[in-house]
Amino acid sequence: MTTQQIPVVVLAGFLGAGKTTLLNHLLRSARGTRIGVMVNDFGDIGIDAMTVAGQVGSTVSLGNGCLCCAVDASELDEYLEVLTRPDMRLDVIVIEASGLAEPQELVRMVLASENERIVYGGLVEVVDAAEFAATRARHPETDRHLAAADLVVVNKADRVPADRLAAVRQEVAALAVRAAVVECAHGRIDPELLFDRVVPEDEIAGQMSIEDILYGEDGWDGDGAHAHPHAAYETVSLTASVPLHPRRLMAFLDARPEGLYRIKGFVDFGTADPANRYTVHAVGRFLRFYTEPWPAGEERLTQLVLIGSGVDAEALRKELATCEQNGPDDVPDETAMWGVLRYVPGTEDGPGLPESGLSESGISESGLPESGLSESELP
Repeated sequence: MTTQQIPVVVLAGFLGAGKTTLLNHLLRSARGTRIGVMVNDFGDIGIDAMTVAGQVGSTVSLGNGCLCCAVDASELDEYLEVLTRPDMRLDVIVIEASGLAEPQELVRMVLASENERIVYGGLVEVVDAAEFAATRARHPETDRHLAAADLVVVNKADRVPADRLAAVRQEVAALAVRAAVVECAHGRIDPELLFDRVVPEDEIAGQMSIEDILYGEDGWDGDGAHAHPHAAYETVSLTASVPLHPRRLMAFLDARPEGLYRIKGFVDFGTADPANRYTVHAVGRFLRFYTEPWPAGEERLTQLVLIGSGVDAEALRKELATCEQNGPDDVPDETAMWGVLRYVPGTEDGPGLPESGLSESGISESGLPESGLSESELP
């Protein structure tokens, strides 16, 4: 992979769900991550920054290395081109959809983009725990939006009793099928759910950032009210010195459990492709592999990080261990890499590759999530 791709996250939810609160929390918690924000719902983004811009087509600096653009949906690709320029040095782009927007349309536009510097970063749907039933009654399309989501944030969890919150989560999980579901208050999800931390924690430990000074590190939000901790999630790390079998890894990815939201890292397939290290990027049901030569002198290891909510860490480790090759009698044959190569950009239509419209991981060959989207619906 010659160019580092920038994840593009679509943030959606109906009016009042807490999208802007969540987005402002991410901006305050950036801590070295440069975020590009695109909004078409002119709320109070970035501590009044967008009220300064005030119109479509404006771009403002948020003062912490982040940028914010107010755009019309039709201008999405144009502004993606602007924000992904190397001189912008952005690490992630978040698109906040209007409260009445169709998130699937934004997802389709991102997936259909010919911009080689971006990669789909997932659809995050925010719901109001206190108003969930009323929202579904007013907006029947809520069920369809949740079915297409990769991550659902049940916000305002502090405003409902525990039994009601549990009921809302159960309803959301049933509608969101394979999405990870997390609960939080004041939009306080950990940024690592959406994007990688660029500045290591040990490099900023003990340093007081502007965000710390303004908002504190003791859980107080911008309104002076005590904010609940970040939404809970689990991170499972795996390192294997034994190459993985491509067919068994694809079977694992196809059957990955509900709640497993992100997978990232490097894979060694051994003699199945001895020249290349494979970078894996998975979010929800979206999957991509990228190839690059093994760095000179670097030990060949598979190193994966799995992030999600409600996952069984020990079970995941055991399942991944079964993907390891078991000696000379378990060497993959020449067709074993086909399932992987269909997710390497530029090799999807290679000779001899499978022709089925849907893959092992539940995505069409165009990269569209199976739920709620089809290739015929592309613009």
